[in-house]
Amino acid sequence: MLQTICVFCGSSRGKDPVYAREAEKLARTLLQRKINLVYGGANVGLMRIIADTFIEGNGKVIGVMPSSLVEREVAHDNLTEMHIVASMQERKEKMGILSDAFIALPGGYGTFDELFEVLSWCQLGLSSKPVGLLNVGGYFDPLLTMLDHSVAEGFLLEEHRNCLISSDDPEELLSQMLVFQPAKVEKWIDRLKQKGY
Repeated sequence: MLQTICVFCGSSRGKDPVYAREAEKLARTLLQRKINLVYGGANVGLMRIIADTFIEGNGKVIGVMPSSLVEREVAHDNLTEMHIVASMQERKEKMGILSDAFIALPGGYGTFDELFEVLSWCQLGLSSKPVGLLNVGGYFDPLLTMLDHSVAEGFLLEEHRNCLISSDDPEELLSQMLVFQPAKVEKWIDRLKQKGY
């Protein structure tokens, strides 16, 4: 059961209005399922849209933000909880502890960093929590193609490629995440050793 989901997304709204619309749609979908939100704590971009939608729907919103960003006055001041941490790395760790699963919306470097951090946890067996990608308007198509290329070239195992669940529909994405089964870390490490990798 998913009670709390961490959403990674941009501090910008992006150029296409579809990004804002789909961020709000995801928030409403989570609210309907009575799922709590963990996010980066900002009051800008898609981050603000998803947080404000939750607040308007009387949902629980937990922000996690490094003190350096709070000092730049980008922190949302109307959340259920706000955790102030010392660094970006501590932020990711805290969001991971507070959440049952992760969803990435469109964003830039920060979103990619957060997404790949939790995917690496899945690969290494440090986390068995589902990781979803809401592929709004095909935004992540190039990324998904790159991951498939990594599998084809032998740098990423298929079972680890499958750690990332992708859909352009929030309901379908959540349904897939609910039945997610993580890869068995011992098996793939043993296989790599046997092959001399």
